[in-house]
Amino acid sequence: MNLFNLISLLGGLAMFLYGMRIMGDGLKESSSGTLKTALEQLTNTPWKAFLLGLVMTAAIQSSTATIVITSGLVGAGIISLHQSLGIIIGANVGTTVTGQIIRLLDLDASGTSFLQFFRPSTLAPLALIAGILLLMGFRSKGSGKAGQIIIGFGILFSGLLNMTDAVSTLAESGIIERLFSNLGRNPVLGYVIGAGVAFVLQSSSATIGILQAFSTSGLLTFGAIYAVLVGIYLGDCVTTAIVCNIGARPDAKRVGIVNILFNLSKSLVILVFVTLVHKLGLLDGLWDSVIDSGGIANTNTLFNLACAIVLFPTLSVYEKLSHRIIKDKPSEDAGEYGELLDALSPVFFNTPALAFGRCYDALAAMFDLARANIERAFAVIRQYDEKTSARIRADEDQVDTMADRISNYLVQFSAHVTAPDHLEMLDHYHSVTTEFERLSDHALNIAECADTLHENQTDFSEAALSELTVVQELIDRILDLAGQSFKKRDLAAARHIEPLEEVVDDMISSLQNNHLERLRNGACSVLAGTEFLNLLSDVERISDVCSNIGVAAIARALPQLKHQVHDYVSRLHSGRNEEFNQEYQLAHDLYFGKLSPFQNGTSENQNSFPAETQT
Repeated sequence: MNLFNLISLLGGLAMFLYGMRIMGDGLKESSSGTLKTALEQLTNTPWKAFLLGLVMTAAIQSSTATIVITSGLVGAGIISLHQSLGIIIGANVGTTVTGQIIRLLDLDASGTSFLQFFRPSTLAPLALIAGILLLMGFRSKGSGKAGQIIIGFGILFSGLLNMTDAVSTLAESGIIERLFSNLGRNPVLGYVIGAGVAFVLQSSSATIGILQAFSTSGLLTFGAIYAVLVGIYLGDCVTTAIVCNIGARPDAKRVGIVNILFNLSKSLVILVFVTLVHKLGLLDGLWDSVIDSGGIANTNTLFNLACAIVLFPTLSVYEKLSHRIIKDKPSEDAGEYGELLDALSPVFFNTPALAFGRCYDALAAMFDLARANIERAFAVIRQYDEKTSARIRADEDQVDTMADRISNYLVQFSAHVTAPDHLEMLDHYHSVTTEFERLSDHALNIAECADTLHENQTDFSEAALSELTVVQELIDRILDLAGQSFKKRDLAAARHIEPLEEVVDDMISSLQNNHLERLRNGACSVLAGTEFLNLLSDVERISDVCSNIGVAAIARALPQLKHQVHDYVSRLHSGRNEEFNQEYQLAHDLYFGKLSPFQNGTSENQNSFPAETQT
């Protein structure tokens, strides 16, 4: 063996690991939405959860990804720790599928046989050709992801072939024979090496793949590698447990602990069983026999499947032990929305659909809370209540907390976002986080207006309160549309906001004139007049915020408008859009019609377009 053989071996290892990463990332990204739905709905019995964990891990080629996602869903309260137990065991069995794919190295096929197509030496270039054709020949999102997965598959097998070529040189040097014969005499050392390599590579599948590549030397025996296999299980699950602990709630951390406890039990069962059977002489024919890639794959699958069946009845024990190891701690002070905010976990960063789903849940709750505060603020204007006013202040603090937590999460998440549609969604969520917080700020301003009136024992006039009723009805309608535009991605609702926002501007101008007239006539006190004008200003800003929410929804659906938002809004308000003009006029007539009984006269522009919007 020389330096160039070592370089070839390490280069093959690099290609193998990189191919596995590309293929796994593509599979996870393309299936994350499906995975989310499946994990949420198919965990009502332990055996269903087991099958789900097995199938999903086989599909995305990563037990770590499945268990980390499961940990995040437990932390989000979507599934319970108990429901996750079956998924954990199923994931440990599902990860053995990768080894079964790699065993194609052992396929015996003649040069003219159909089976020749399934040998890695043929599959690798075919996969690379198909992948590059999909990436460069088609422009659809689906073809790009499929091309990424297939190219990853091709790189993986190319690396595997490089490793096997380099290993053949190592075999001639006698290094492999000496190394693994020592491991056969010292299973503890084999166990430690397997655990260490799996921990460094952060993948049991990759570590077993390397072992399968070494098996092509024809010098590995069952006695030399069984302890290495068992060690790999522990090394991989330690990495998973570390990831599960990052910024997680206690139950989410317990998922990683249960995985470690299960793999420790699995290791103990296998080591004790194999040792006893060997001592009884029942493995004499197998112990020193050469084991190939298929034998390693079969042994790995058999170990995992047998332990899953044997240890499945002990699931409740692992759950109880995890509660003893990870104690419940008081959650960060986030009120009744603590669970929603705790669900903003970094474990979802590699599965964008899940990360965005948790952000959506928190933002929807934030909007509802801000809107409820606006309704309470109008209520205390009409009939002051100290408890309601205090509730508004408390909920405003809650909205601020939610905004901070969501914004920080989005900033951290942004480093993991690369897909164009995900970047658009990230920008949208950043935008609405700020807007939702502003809604609550204006609710607090209105409540403080009520506080000032109450402290000075002053009330608005009946005329002012009547006008306020019409304004609130209009604002409620706009808030309904803003909520629909975000929660349901309803573009029709988003487009209906702008004409109503224009009517609000007209109405605020009209009410300001009416109120100044009341002040001149002495029908309203100076203090009440000042607070009423301040209130109208906050109402107008609430309308503006809703307009921003609607425009953000439209820009997300139509990215070409992203850098032309100002021009888009200006075109609408210039009166050059007939649909906008009709909606505006209908809403103007409707709400000003409700307002007219409370006014002694009408403003000059009350029943027509404002001067800047006339056609």
